[in-house]
Amino acid sequence: MTTAQTSAGSLIREWRTRRRMSQLDLAMEAEISQRHLSFVESGRAAPSRDMVLHLAEQLSIPLRQRNQLLLAAGFAPSFGERPLTDATLAPALATVETVLKGNEPFPALAVDRHWNLVSANAAISPFLADVSEASLLAAPVNVLRLSLHPGGIAPRIVNLQEWRTHLLERLKHQNDATGDPVLIDLERELRGYPSGLKGSRPAPVEPNAIVHPLRLSHGDQVLSFISTITVFGTPLDVTLSELAIESFFPADEQTRTVLVRLARERAERS
Repeated sequence: MTTAQTSAGSLIREWRTRRRMSQLDLAMEAEISQRHLSFVESGRAAPSRDMVLHLAEQLSIPLRQRNQLLLAAGFAPSFGERPLTDATLAPALATVETVLKGNEPFPALAVDRHWNLVSANAAISPFLADVSEASLLAAPVNVLRLSLHPGGIAPRIVNLQEWRTHLLERLKHQNDATGDPVLIDLERELRGYPSGLKGSRPAPVEPNAIVHPLRLSHGDQVLSFISTITVFGTPLDVTLSELAIESFFPADEQTRTVLVRLARERAERS
């Protein structure tokens, strides 16, 4: 159902349901009466602009969907949505490049809301070696598709079952939070890729582990990474709010040594 066809009240009810909150829960969080919230959701009361934004904040609705909610309520959007090529975003993108460069000699990349590659540092090269399906590297490069496609990085992921489960859980959580139809289709596609289950058993999980490492074969060695996600704090632009940087750090000394050596070799060639 499109925003134009959907009332603000029904969208609020949809987001409340998505967040697994009762009317009473949301009313208490928003410090309004349950009766008033019921009237808003049923269309018997028209929410003010401030009320729409207040309820959106309590429901942790993403900025893009807050704009849609405002439009459904008859108000202009509050948050700008500029393309990454817009000159006014140049300072923010320069900051992204600084973070990516600052992660070297360790790999890091920036992605948009659909996990399409925006930028990456030079240390990402070990991830892209031996990709057999050339179309996966054609713009826009979707990093989740590239990771799990049998013609992409998947054949080199030593712990494919665990890493695939980790990525799909992350994507499912994102879909639960946003309801983005493009991401829903992407999740459906990725779940159709080989899982790595045939002829293998999941590696035992370290009892004291606190993260899911990515273990990637590189020549006759296995590189082991832990990853972190960085996002802009309190952005007021939709595009920036959806930009994320994923950084990969060595999980062991062997991986650190290899990454430092590869960085030195790149420097010597340049």
